[in-house]
Amino acid sequence: MFKRINRLAATIGLGVSLVAGSLVAPAAAQAEGEIRIAEQFGIVYLLLNVVRDQHLIEKYGKQEGIDIKVDWMQLSGGSAVNDALLSGSIDIAGAGVGPLLTIWDRTHGRQNVKAVASLGNFPYYLLSNNPNVKTIADFTEKDRIAVPAVGVSVQSRFLQYAAAKQWGDKSFDRLDKYTIALPHPDASAALIAGGTELSGHFSNPPFQDQELANPNVHVVLNTNDLLGPNSPTVLFATEKFREKNPKTYKAFIEALAEAADFAQKDKGAAADTYIRVTGAKIDRAALLKIIDNPQFEFSITPKGTYPLAEFMYRIGAIKNKPESWKDYFFQDEKPLQGS
Repeated sequence: MFKRINRLAATIGLGVSLVAGSLVAPAAAQAEGEIRIAEQFGIVYLLLNVVRDQHLIEKYGKQEGIDIKVDWMQLSGGSAVNDALLSGSIDIAGAGVGPLLTIWDRTHGRQNVKAVASLGNFPYYLLSNNPNVKTIADFTEKDRIAVPAVGVSVQSRFLQYAAAKQWGDKSFDRLDKYTIALPHPDASAALIAGGTELSGHFSNPPFQDQELANPNVHVVLNTNDLLGPNSPTVLFATEKFREKNPKTYKAFIEALAEAADFAQKDKGAAADTYIRVTGAKIDRAALLKIIDNPQFEFSITPKGTYPLAEFMYRIGAIKNKPESWKDYFFQDEKPLQGS
C-alpha cells in the first residue's frame, strides 16, 4: 500500500509541477477591479470561505466605486503557491508562514512580496499512528511523515524548529529525510487507514481532528507548545499589486476583517459556511466542536510569527534578517498590531 502512496505522492507532485510549470510565463498585469486568490486545504482558510460565500470583496469594492471580479484557485503546497504568485498568475497567495518568509527573502528589494494579513491563530498537530513514537526523537528510518511541501511548508519549518530545539541548530534538518509531500486530505486518509510506512502527518484542522478520532492516532507535537499561540497561515501579495490596485486591495482587507469578525462571533454560521463552500464531508457538530476550540482565534492580526522568522535566518534558510514582524507584513491600517 505504501507503494501506492508513493505513486500518489509522485502523481500529485507531477500535478503540482505541471500547474506551477504552466504558470512560468508571466501573466498580464491585473487591472484595478480584478483579484485572483489562491487558497489551500483546511479550516485555516475559513475566512476566505466566508469572504467568498458572502461576496464581501465585491461589497467593499462597490463602496470604493468599482466592480471587482474575483477568481478563486486551490493549490497544494507552499512551493506551488509561491510559483503562482511570482509568475503573475495570482494576486493573493494563501500559505504558511514558512513559504511567506521564503518568498519575502527571495523577492527582497525586487518584487517585495509581503504578508497582507493572518488567517487566524490555530494549533497544528504532528500526529502518528505508530505507538512507539511518543516524541519527535522516536521517529526512525522506518517512518515517513507527510507534509504539504517538503522543506518549504510551514509544517516542515515547524518540524525543523522542533528538531533544533531537541538536538541543536546544526541538526535542524535531522528529520527532513523522513518527510514526503502529500496534500492533507490524502495524508489524513492514509494515516487513518494505517498499514503503511506513512506513520506521521504534520496536519492542520479539520484533518488533524478527524485523524484523532481514530484511537490508533495520537499527538506527538502541538505547535502551541512549541511556539505559543501563533498564526501559521497567512495571505501575501507583491508590492506592485498593492500599489497598482489600491481600491481592490483595500476592499480585500476590509472583506477579510469583516469575515474574521463574523467567524469569531458566530461559530455556527462559520461552520455552515465552511461546509457549504468546500463541500467537505464532515459532521456539522464535529466541525463546530473543532472551531469552538478556545485555542482557535479567527483574526487578521498576526501572532507569534517572528520566532520562526528569526529561526529561519539563524539556520540560513533566509538571507535577510527581519528585525520584527513589520518587515515582512505590509503596514496598513489593518491589521494594527502583531508579532
